[in-house]
Amino acid sequence: MAVEPLHTPADDPTALEPPTRVRYGVLGFLGAMTFILYLDRVCIGQATRSIQEELGIDNFEMTFINTAFILAYAVFEPTTGRWGDRYGARGVLTRIVVWWSLFTVLTGAAWNFWVLLVIRFLFGAGEAGALPNSALVTRKWFPESMRASAQGFITTAMLIGGAVSPIAAAALIEVVGWRGSFVVFGVIGAIWAAAFYYWFRDNPAEHAAVNHAEVKLILGGQVVQDHAQSHGAIPWRLVLRKANLWLMGGIMNCASAVFYVLIFWYPRYLQGARASTNLESGRLSAMVLAFGAVGCIVGGPLADWRLRATGDFRRAYRDLSCFAFAVAAIALFVALQTDNLLLSAVYTGLAFFFMQTALPSWWATVTKISGKHVGALFGLMNALGAAAAIAAQTFFGTMADVMKDLGYTGREQWDPGFYVYVGILVVGSILWFFVDPRKSLADDNPAG
Repeated sequence: MAVEPLHTPADDPTALEPPTRVRYGVLGFLGAMTFILYLDRVCIGQATRSIQEELGIDNFEMTFINTAFILAYAVFEPTTGRWGDRYGARGVLTRIVVWWSLFTVLTGAAWNFWVLLVIRFLFGAGEAGALPNSALVTRKWFPESMRASAQGFITTAMLIGGAVSPIAAAALIEVVGWRGSFVVFGVIGAIWAAAFYYWFRDNPAEHAAVNHAEVKLILGGQVVQDHAQSHGAIPWRLVLRKANLWLMGGIMNCASAVFYVLIFWYPRYLQGARASTNLESGRLSAMVLAFGAVGCIVGGPLADWRLRATGDFRRAYRDLSCFAFAVAAIALFVALQTDNLLLSAVYTGLAFFFMQTALPSWWATVTKISGKHVGALFGLMNALGAAAAIAAQTFFGTMADVMKDLGYTGREQWDPGFYVYVGILVVGSILWFFVDPRKSLADDNPAG
C-alpha cells in the first residue's frame, strides 16, 4: 500500500510568507481623511472675526452658525453610519468626503447670515458618518488587540488636522482672504475621495495586495460577511435599555462640549480676552490642538498595553479614561488662574491632552459593545454628544455677549464661561467610572 507523503510548509509557499501590510495603508487613508475632516471643520474658527466683520454677524448669531453644523452632523450621523453597515464603507466614505468638500468651498461664497447658516448645516450633513464608517473599517481591517492603537492614530491625525488648520487658515487669510481659504481647503478632500475609491476594498480578502497571512491575522478566526447578509435588524428596544449606551453618549457630551469651544471659540477668546493678534492666536490655538493630538497617539497604545497586561477591558479602558478626565479638569482650572498668555495656553493644551488620551478608549469601547452594528450605534453614541456641543458653545458665545453688555471686557468678559467646562470634565470622569466595556448593547451576553 502506498504511503501518502507528509505535507510540510515547504509544499505550500503561502504558509511561510509573512503577512502583507496593506492594513497600514488603510490606516494611512483613514488618518488622511480625518486630518482633512478637521482641517475643513476647524478653519472656520480662525476665520470667525473676518466673517463677522464682513457679514455683520455678532457672537450670538455666530453660535447659530456653529450650531447648524453640529445639529446636522448629529441628525445624519446614525443614518450614514447605518449605510456603511449595509452597503460598505468604501462608497459611503467617498460620498461623505465629496459632499463636505463641496460645502467647504461654498462656505467661502456666503454673502449673509442666512446663506451661511444653510451652507454650514449642509456641511455638517456631509461630514456626518465619517467617524462611524472609520470605526467600521478598523473593525474589519484590524484585530481587536490593535484597534485602540489604530483608532488612536486616526484620532491623532484628526487632531493634527485641527492643529494645522488655524495656522494654515491664518496664513491663507492673509494671502487670499477668508473666502479663498475655504476654496483651498475644499479641493484637498476631492483628491482624497478619488484615490480612496480607486484603492480601498471593504473586505480585506478582496484587496489584490493582501495575502492569506494578513487576512488570517486580521480576522483571527472571524468571517467578514457580505453587507447585505450581516447587517440585520438592530434590536432597538434592547439597545436603548443598556446603561452603556447612555454612559458613552454622556461622555461624548462632555468631551464635545470642551472640544467645540476650543475649535470654534478659542482663537476668538485669545484675541478678546488675552489681546493676541490673528497670527498669534492661530499659533497658540494650533498648539492646544497639537497637545490633543499627542494625547490621542499616547492614549491608543497605552490602552492596548493595559489590555494585554491585564486582560480586562474595564481596567484597560475605563480606569485610564476616568483618571484622564479628572486631570484634564485640574489643568483647565489652572489655565484660568495665570495671567501669562503662553502659560495659560500650555495648561489649556494639557487639559486637552489628558481629555484626548481617553478618546481611543472611547472608540475601542464603542466598537466592541456595538458588535456588527458598529456603524449605526457608533453614529448614535457619537451623535448623542451633539446636545452638549450645541448647548455649550452657544452658552459660551452668548455669555460673552451678556458679560460685554454688563460692561465687562477682556478676561472678565471671557473667563467665567470656561469655569463651566471645568465642571463638565469632572462629570465626564464620573461617567467613565460606571462604564463596563464587557457588556454588549445588542444582546444580553457580554460583548465578544
